[in-house]
Amino acid sequence: MPEFITHRISCPNCKLADLCLPHGLQPQEVAQLTGIIKNKNPLQTDQLLYAQGQTCESLYAIKSGSFRSFIATADGEEQTIGFYLPGELMGLDAFQHGRFNCSAMALETASVCELPLAQLNELCAGIPGLQKQLMRTLGKEIASDHDKILLGHRPAKQRMATFLLMLSNRYAALGFSSTLFNLTMSRYDIANYLGLTIETVSRQLGLLGRQGVITVKQRGIMINNMQALQLIVNACPQACTAVAAV
Repeated sequence: MPEFITHRISCPNCKLADLCLPHGLQPQEVAQLTGIIKNKNPLQTDQLLYAQGQTCESLYAIKSGSFRSFIATADGEEQTIGFYLPGELMGLDAFQHGRFNCSAMALETASVCELPLAQLNELCAGIPGLQKQLMRTLGKEIASDHDKILLGHRPAKQRMATFLLMLSNRYAALGFSSTLFNLTMSRYDIANYLGLTIETVSRQLGLLGRQGVITVKQRGIMINNMQALQLIVNACPQACTAVAAV
């Protein structure tokens, strides 16, 4: 099985490019946006980038590594609500009240570009194209949330297949391999996100492996049969409803 590598992103390939590079901004406008970006020190595994309830002063674009977002309940339980990959933008959930609705924690050594919100808002006021692209990015985030809701109504095998396919599509959109990638998140985090047990996650990965759909090597995933994975995801809706009702 090929060796897995840590994904890194360069500025022209990250979602930040949707805000500045290919959408008709003038060179001086691109320079203005680039001028407000701050590079934070690398974060280590399990280090928080920001905490639930914290005042939002910046948005963050991931340069390398990956993150888990989660909500903590009053009794200390954590619910994983998403994962972020290189090139993706974090912090959009704070737009409503000016505070982060969740926490973001590094799953591995990671680095981010920081976009101070006050300066970004000023630029958006003077550069309509920048504001438009920021709204497009926010729209993608909302659409992704809708996809997550659908996961809860599917049987375990479909949830696992859908999760792998979602990661595959996201890596492909960022210019990486769609068939060979790491699960940088733990089995516990995946189970918590999908509403399954750790044992069920391991069992479903093993089942997909025995069927030849994927190859699993520790945290590495190779998709051997994309069509078969898609067929599992697109299984009969009536059957899904029946299983979910049990």
